[in-house]
Amino acid sequence: MALQKREFLVAGLGLALTAAAARSASIPSSSEDRPQIPRREARTRTLFNTPAGLPNALAATPEGLWIGEQKMSGALAKQYNVPDAMDLREAAWLVDWNGKLLKTVMTQSRNTSGMAVGGGFIWMGAEFAAPYDGIYQTTFDGKLVAQRQVPLGPAEDGGGVHGALWHDGKLWLLANRLHAIMRIDVATWTADFLIPLSNLADRYHAIAWDNGAIWAVTGNNSKSFKEATPGLQKYDATSGKLLEIVNFVPGSADPHGLAMHNGMLISCDAGIHPGWPNNDSPFHGTVFEIDLL
Repeated sequence: MALQKREFLVAGLGLALTAAAARSASIPSSSEDRPQIPRREARTRTLFNTPAGLPNALAATPEGLWIGEQKMSGALAKQYNVPDAMDLREAAWLVDWNGKLLKTVMTQSRNTSGMAVGGGFIWMGAEFAAPYDGIYQTTFDGKLVAQRQVPLGPAEDGGGVHGALWHDGKLWLLANRLHAIMRIDVATWTADFLIPLSNLADRYHAIAWDNGAIWAVTGNNSKSFKEATPGLQKYDATSGKLLEIVNFVPGSADPHGLAMHNGMLISCDAGIHPGWPNNDSPFHGTVFEIDLL
């Protein structure tokens, strides 16, 4: 028992040091000579409409593009002034790169806000209130394998998920409660690396892998599409260092999900955005490219 306790403490200390190192790497010091983070702009180009519903997550695979559906129910339906969902299951749609629907998998996820596909499963990230938050591991025929809470938190409520990706046998999450990007060993369901987010944006959403780095969707606290300042932040996936900041040009689509396909970032516009009138974005219900300028 003593050995197990010591191993637990060592593991916890390692994670703490990893997080601290990543935080110091990703957030500049307050000194006057701190390096400037490179910045550039991006614009969006609509590709196609999604199946009817709220598209709030993406995952690119060789078979096509997976789109995660978000539904409003309970308190969320009241908050957004929409009818309460009669069927609480949320779809994972597979479409081709012209938007043609190839497959629909119904999952038990609630208020899906991130997804990944890999290791033979669909991983739906839920942002609903506990105990329905966390990750829903689902087979391609719609069978729920497990619902798990985000690690490093209370067993019954690890917090919501606002982004996910699969890379090299590991699941990465944007964990809301920790305000960090987390890498998970799915075999043991333990976190082995953390990248604290920079706090240089008001809100964070989806994530996507890019050749040893991770892009994260960012945004501001706004009341309308017109006031929005969406963007991206790019982090080194080994050190956690913030590498680049991207601001979308005015009038761009509102990014929610994020995926990388053939060197191009792909996103989707759900139409539901905290603080905005519903469908305020003219691009709601679409998948679009993000062209870095």
